[in-house]
Amino acid sequence: MKPKLAIFDLDGTLLDTIDDLKEAVNHAMSLRGFPTFTHDEVMAMVGHGARNLMRKALPDGHKDDDMVDAAYNDFKAYYITHIDTYTKPFPGIQDLLAKLHQEGVMLAVASNKFQEGTEHLIKEFFPKIPFVAVLGGRPDFPLKPDPEIVGEVLRKAGIEKKDAVMVGDSDTDMETAANGGIMGIAVNWGYRNMRDIINWGIGPSTGSGTEPWKVVETAEELHQLLLP
Repeated sequence: MKPKLAIFDLDGTLLDTIDDLKEAVNHAMSLRGFPTFTHDEVMAMVGHGARNLMRKALPDGHKDDDMVDAAYNDFKAYYITHIDTYTKPFPGIQDLLAKLHQEGVMLAVASNKFQEGTEHLIKEFFPKIPFVAVLGGRPDFPLKPDPEIVGEVLRKAGIEKKDAVMVGDSDTDMETAANGGIMGIAVNWGYRNMRDIINWGIGPSTGSGTEPWKVVETAEELHQLLLP
């Protein structure tokens, strides 16, 4: 397999961001006198955008839209100024992206993290990689697993579905790939144990395939799969 385009999730796939997210979540909770969370508890809540993260973190009885919006604003203000305190690329990711680029594979990012944070982290940790698109969560734009983000990347790259793959660490990413009609590859170093998640279709389908997800354990294994 050598795709023309590889679309990567960000949190849990390219970067380990949990500790910075935890600090920002706990900041927003502490301001309100609400319980705070451990590393593993925050890891179980992420993946659906920061507003949804706030809704999950807030105690029952305090999840109304006004409270979610206020907590989100405090979370974001803290997070954007502490976004890279603990965040780092997963092992082998820097070399993987460089090799894919050298071999002519176009690269893109499709994340549910808000756009400003997504762009900041990509510029900081991967400044030499010419991504064809870096897309995060934006107002009035659907989050993954809606396939619109896949369509936007394909349009920017000028690539057909059959020539693209999506790489991510969650069932949300694999569902996005299936909804978008492109191949999905799950990495097992992120925030979900992909081998324990129910079987989904893989390949150009609408989620109705019968083959299990293709799961890779390391960046080197992913490199060998994409550039055999």
